[in-house]
This record gives sequence, structure tokens and C-alpha cells, in this order.
Amino acid sequence: MTRKIRVGLVYGGRSGEHDVSLQTALAVIKAFDHKKYEIHPFYIDRQGIWSSGPVLLGPVSSVKELTFQSSYIEEGNAKTETLAEAVGMGTEIKVTQLEPAGKELPIASVFAGAGSDERTLDVMLPLLHGTFGEDGTIQGLFEMAGIPYVGCGVLASAVGMDKVMMKKIFAQEGLPQCLFRHFTRSQWERDQAFFLMEIEISLGYPCFVKPANLGSSVGISKAENREELIEAVKLAFRYDRKIIVEEGVDGREIEVAVLGNDDPQASVPGEIVTTGNFYDYSSKYVDGKSTMVIPADLPAETAEKIREMAVRAFIAIDGSGLSRVDFFLDRKDGAIYINEVNTMPGFTPYSMYPLLWRETGKPYAQLLDELIELALERHKEKMKLQFSFEPN
Repeated sequence: MTRKIRVGLVYGGRSGEHDVSLQTALAVIKAFDHKKYEIHPFYIDRQGIWSSGPVLLGPVSSVKELTFQSSYIEEGNAKTETLAEAVGMGTEIKVTQLEPAGKELPIASVFAGAGSDERTLDVMLPLLHGTFGEDGTIQGLFEMAGIPYVGCGVLASAVGMDKVMMKKIFAQEGLPQCLFRHFTRSQWERDQAFFLMEIEISLGYPCFVKPANLGSSVGISKAENREELIEAVKLAFRYDRKIIVEEGVDGREIEVAVLGNDDPQASVPGEIVTTGNFYDYSSKYVDGKSTMVIPADLPAETAEKIREMAVRAFIAIDGSGLSRVDFFLDRKDGAIYINEVNTMPGFTPYSMYPLLWRETGKPYAQLLDELIELALERHKEKMKLQFSFEPN
């Protein structure tokens, strides 16, 4: 009998996207083929403490109870799914925590036997969003332990998290993007007047202010005037020491899923339509003010160009495994601007990434299978390298 593949599932984390990670972990645990995979959950709390043990699944009674649901348009028909329906459960589920019961776990024990045929785990699946999860830090830990892991490597993860470095690489690749400015907290404190003037002259209003290293639209604000700009900068600096300010574009928000290692493939494009001020955290996860249109209503030539640009961006950052690439399509002239690459996109069954692949012909469970295969493939290739050198 073939031994099950032992998957270490890491979720939670210290970032502002902790709750988003719990949603993803719940869905993935439910979707895995447990006849094929042996799941070992590792929960990281908000203070960075690791623990492991039996998984607790909701419902959980709490004042801070969250209900997750999704709306999307598929083949012209509007559909709404609760999280429970999306993962095949019979009733709506409300989740406030997904934490393994157990004692505090030394990180070293997670990787017992790593790098050998006797290792405890075959592959790690990090379901961590934001800081300490998709920024290259935990990927570096896996690299040091010599264990395969799903998703982009250290470099691609770090670049994908830092919007400033990402945009510089896009510029080198010749990918069109919106105008932007960036600065650190110390630079802002030394010369606030200069940066205000530079933003107003070069970008104008409205503009968008973002922490350089964060995701899920946490800490992002739209500024319509100088007063709002100053407040937006204050908010962004709560989450990062470096922020980026981008010009506002009246554009449609188009997203493409990319899957693969050396020969990545792009899904059909999808579109985010929001009735809110912009596609912020609440629109994504709380108030249901956004709708996903899959596939996006685009001319075939435009859709193909966006897919080609998505693959170019993925290769430019040396991506592997998976990423979601986001674009703006200018409503005035149809110009395409790349916005960002998300190296660990939301992965619940109602998230854009798996929905795009479902429309392209890859159901959720198949996606998980392929991601595990890609992780093992990349690790096998890396193990062919010589890491030491002995001079003659």
C-alpha cells in the first residue's frame, strides 16, 4: 500500500492577515483527499508561538463572530455561497478560531529528520498571508531545514511582498504600471512638505496610500485631498516603515491565476466589481460589497494579452508554484497596467485564485494535488545542485 504524503499545514501567524489565514486553512483541511494525504497542522498564534495537535473546527460562539460568504458571477449567472457550502458542508459555519490544541512547540521539532528519507514531513504547505508568511521569512526557514514547500521561494516571496521592489522589477521587465512614489517613516518625518508636494504634482488626487509590505488591502486608503492623504499616511505607517503612494486610475480590476514552476500557465482572467469606495479589506472579507465575474467580459485579444503579461510578471520575480497577478484596465482608453503579484493568494474555494482555475478546468482538489507535485518537483531539482566546494 502506498504511503500517504505527509503534509505540514502552517497557518495563523503574526501578521494583520491572521484571520484570513484561518479561513484558508479551514477550507484546505476540508478539501484534501485524506486517503492520499496525512495532514499535520501547525498553528502560529499572534505572538509567533507554534503549536500542534488535533484541529478545532467551528462553530465557535463568540462576540467577535465572523460569517464568511462569497458572491461571484459564472457564465452569466449570479451565485452566492457560504463558506460551508463552498467546502461541501451541510450548514453555514461561523468561525472565530482554528487552533490546534496542544502545548507550545519548539520550531526545531517541526522539522525533525528534515533533509533525510526519515523526515517526519514530506512537504510544508504555508497558508500564511502577509508578514512572516509570504515575505520570504518562513520560506527561508524551510530552505534551512531542507524540506520541500508549496509556493514561491525566498526571493520571489520577498519581492512579491515588497510593492516598491516589485514595481522596480516590473519596470525593468517593461511591464506598464501606474505612477507611484515611495518613502520611509524617517524620510516623511524629515521632509513631509516635500513629499506632499511631490505626490500632488506627480500623482494628483485621488491617490492610493499603501504599506509597502502587507496584503489583503490592510492599511490601504484612498485620498481625495491633502488632509485625507496625511491621515492615510499615518494609517499606513502603523503597518510598515515604508509606504507607497500610487496614482488613482479609473480602471476595471482584472486578476489572473498563475500555476507552475519553469513552465507556468495562466488561467482565464476574472474581474472584481465592488460597490464600495475601492476593493478594501471589508469588501473582500466582511460586508460582501464585491462580486467576482468569472471569466471577465473582455475581448479575446485583451484577455490573451493580460494572461501573457501575468506569466511575464511571474517569471520576472522568479516565481514558482502559484501566484495571482492583478491588473487595472483603464476605462477610458483600454490601457492595461499591472498592479501587483500576490505570491500567497486567498485559497478558500470561494477565493478568486481557485475559482479562476475551476473555470479554466482545474477543480479545487486537483489544484492542491498539483501544488504539492510542484513543490516536490522544485525540491528535487534543487537537490541536484552541489552546495559545497572543495578546492583541489
